[in-house]
Amino acid sequence: MSEQGKSSASAAAAAPPAAGSDTHKGWLFKWTNYLKGYQRRWFVLSNGMLSYYRTQAEMAHTCRGTINLATTHIDTEDACNIVLSSSGRTYHLKASTEQERQRWVTALDLARTKAISMMNDQSDDSGDEDPVSQSDCSEIQGTLKILISKLDDLSTCNDLIAKHGAALQRSLSELESLKVPVEGGEKIKAVNERATLFRITSNAMINACRDFLDLSETHSRKWQRAFQYEREQRAHLEETIELLAKQHNSLERAWRVAPTLSSSTPSAPTNKKEASERLQGEASDEDEDTEFFDAMEDSPAFITVTATDNTQHRRSQTSLSGAIGGNSYDWNQDDHMSPSYNDVSGKELQPRRQRRTCVPDKPNYSLNLWSIMKNCIGKELSKIPMPVNFNEPLSMLQRLTEDLEYHELLDKAARCDSSLEQMCLVAAFSVSSYSTTVYRTAKPFNPLLGETYELDRLEDFGYRSLCEQVSHHPPAAAHHVISQRGWTLWQEITIASKFRGKYLSIMPLGAIHLLFQSSGNHYVWRKVTSTVHNIIVGKLWIDQSGDIEIVNHRTKETCQLKFSPYSYFSRDVARKVTGVVADSGGQAHYILSGTWDEKMESAKIIQSSRGGSGSEGKQKTIYQTLPSKLLWKKYPLPENAENMYYFSALALTLNEQDDGVCLTDSRLRPDQRLMEDGQWDEANSEKQRLEEKQRAVRRKREAEASDAQDEESDYEAGREFEGYQPQWFQQRRDSVTGETNFVYKGGYWEAKERQDWNMCPNIF
Repeated sequence: MSEQGKSSASAAAAAPPAAGSDTHKGWLFKWTNYLKGYQRRWFVLSNGMLSYYRTQAEMAHTCRGTINLATTHIDTEDACNIVLSSSGRTYHLKASTEQERQRWVTALDLARTKAISMMNDQSDDSGDEDPVSQSDCSEIQGTLKILISKLDDLSTCNDLIAKHGAALQRSLSELESLKVPVEGGEKIKAVNERATLFRITSNAMINACRDFLDLSETHSRKWQRAFQYEREQRAHLEETIELLAKQHNSLERAWRVAPTLSSSTPSAPTNKKEASERLQGEASDEDEDTEFFDAMEDSPAFITVTATDNTQHRRSQTSLSGAIGGNSYDWNQDDHMSPSYNDVSGKELQPRRQRRTCVPDKPNYSLNLWSIMKNCIGKELSKIPMPVNFNEPLSMLQRLTEDLEYHELLDKAARCDSSLEQMCLVAAFSVSSYSTTVYRTAKPFNPLLGETYELDRLEDFGYRSLCEQVSHHPPAAAHHVISQRGWTLWQEITIASKFRGKYLSIMPLGAIHLLFQSSGNHYVWRKVTSTVHNIIVGKLWIDQSGDIEIVNHRTKETCQLKFSPYSYFSRDVARKVTGVVADSGGQAHYILSGTWDEKMESAKIIQSSRGGSGSEGKQKTIYQTLPSKLLWKKYPLPENAENMYYFSALALTLNEQDDGVCLTDSRLRPDQRLMEDGQWDEANSEKQRLEEKQRAVRRKREAEASDAQDEESDYEAGREFEGYQPQWFQQRRDSVTGETNFVYKGGYWEAKERQDWNMCPNIF
């Protein structure tokens, strides 16, 4: 069929219905998803139901969906769009022309009006309708019962009137048969006629009452449906207004935060004032009355009340949150420590070496994202050849080292006498590692097998860090940090990532170990899932969600942290983190609250009591706490950070040239260096060369393994082939968790001291 013929057929099919007809057919475009967009569908409107099919031939055997217009709200967005909202679902339709859209809207309005009229004429409610509330039904039923009882009383009175009227007429008839004067006979006859009229009138009154009751029952059902529809519209408007209010609040908060982000002196009095005003603005959204909220999954529900001098002023918080009502101050405010340990808003010590404070600005290269990503759905991200346009000039090993941005939290924790207070600082440290990701939507370079990265801050901050890529499939990196201030941290992280079309999920696998030498406290925890949203359409943004359980294996004390996923309809602040610190017996001692991109606070519990039940029947525990203490606060980003990949002050220094590093260090990686210098075309070519070189080495290793296996089958004692072995880490079973992971075996810093790197492979 020619295009003109198709257009004529479509126009004929979509023509306005004839008078009295409730059937309308035609092609419309229906929104499916971000991958497929609008798809052409055949729509049929009949008997108040709108059904759609992929083709007209499908009408005989398959229906893709049906919309009941009696409970549907019809709206228009622009010249060609139609929006149908029904039972919590929204359908976005698009006509080819404005005239065709108008014909469909007219037909839908007529069909919807007729469907509502037909529904109201039914004696019983349709199963598709939403029932009214139980209280409204009981009230209406009670009124109808009263009317029925009154009608029964009227029927009884009518029977009595009819009985006594008949007796009166008999008596009058007997009087007429007696011999009375003519005048008296006429009087008796008139009374008899009036009695007959009275009985007829009383019967008519009873019939009218019965008709009134029938009409009341019919109209009560109609009013119930109309009332339910108005309630649905009100709920829809309330949701829309709430969404607009949240968006307005987010914009206002972003506007207030902007001056703080542009400042480079967080300890200045003006910034403190701005921060105070911002916190007050956020706190003003809270209700002063006590409220109960749902608790974290798999944990008891509770609320917190801050203990202050004015006991009448009580502020309730979301479950598992610290009380914000009191003055927030530093954790070690009362401890006898040096000022450098008490300052959470600045660096501990002035570095002896001047580090760089900027990198070359990011070039503005355009790239067709969909042309690359459409073939990546469902695949593991590490196996996809990605151009450097999606990267930032840092490797995953360097990103892993960024966990040490707030290492001073561990320095303070090493000086804590209380293991519970130490747990609070460890929890704050575990949250702080996510603060650098809030604007960092670019992907770090996948390290080559055998690639290393060292961060030597021994003279500046007392620690040394070493990372090595110990496996390529799956990609795994081992990390070891030793500090002269009383702690050691090690971890093996395997990154599992999947592209889901709309978003990218990044699941770090592996445990993080932290050991304090003086106390022997050994903490273990795991990372949560990171999600990159709006991969195809819209602005990229990152969210963290999931639970973290931190366990002190020496004392069996625990900390439960919950990273709440972002939701448009949540009344909580975005990026919220809440937690509880408990002893080995499960008794809660501290409440933690904050956000993973800004700060964390703790509040000590001084009293607990059982409260009432919440909305889900869970009994609430009310914790009375001391005023909250500030554990950690994010450093402001450097000036011009938006043009430098949103790097933090530490991230800016990670890739600077350093003498004497290992030959496999990420600083020496050529493609990453070219990208940082702005030479992206050359970086892409170099990246392909390095990946091909790595594949060639892997094929050679696999061939050697195959040859060794063949020799073992030919001879009884064939040569034993060892697979790839990392240079600085070795596999060992952990005595605490029982898992087998890579741990540092030593020798790196001694080799650096000798400048002896002969054992290192040539990977670049």
